Amino acid sequence: MDGGAVSPPVVLVHGLWMHGIAMAWLAARLRRRGFRTLAPSYPTVRRGLDDNADRLAETLAGFRQGGTAHLVGHSMGGLLILRMLERHPDLPVGRIVLLGSPVRGSSLAHILARNGVLRRIIGRSLADWQRAPRPQAPPNRSIAVIAGNSGLGTARCFRDVPRPNDGVVAVCETCFDDLPPPLVLPVNHSQMLVSRSVADRVAGFLAGGRL
Repeated sequence: MDGGAVSPPVVLVHGLWMHGIAMAWLAARLRRRGFRTLAPSYPTVRRGLDDNADRLAETLAGFRQGGTAHLVGHSMGGLLILRMLERHPDLPVGRIVLLGSPVRGSSLAHILARNGVLRRIIGRSLADWQRAPRPQAPPNRSIAVIAGNSGLGTARCFRDVPRPNDGVVAVCETCFDDLPPPLVLPVNHSQMLVSRSVADRVAGFLAGGRL
């Protein structure tokens, strides 16, 4: 950051079966670029999407202290951000980055949901999104989307997951109808959280509005 300006803080939202600590590498790189960060945890499986969205809104209100905050969501964390903005459209949110978030619904989750045992893996929040994917971007919001195409992950075991994909989420599943195509980088789903290239792109967008 330059010019002595204070940048809005950044809230990083983790994905399914993860914890806020999963965002530690990305958070550290953003802090080195002058951002104040928070990476809260939430129950990804046992609570529904609306409940988690409301809790995230409360966390955001306490962290931003009356100002604006940027948001970065990985995988289901991005879906949680979008649902929060639906339920709380007046929140003073700055720029938003989604990392491998299946805004159009997840083919892999659909496959797993067909199996009575594996269905529990996707949890309540992702199941809520699966019932009504939202491929339209929230109005009047500055959003960037990053997807991966390395294909290394669970999706390799299932032919029905479209390609290219990041091993969990297909690139086409990250696309909004009314936004430019995502920036596609050679990383898999988990690598997004530790990739220096991804961190550089996220920081660049939060600071200047360009990936």
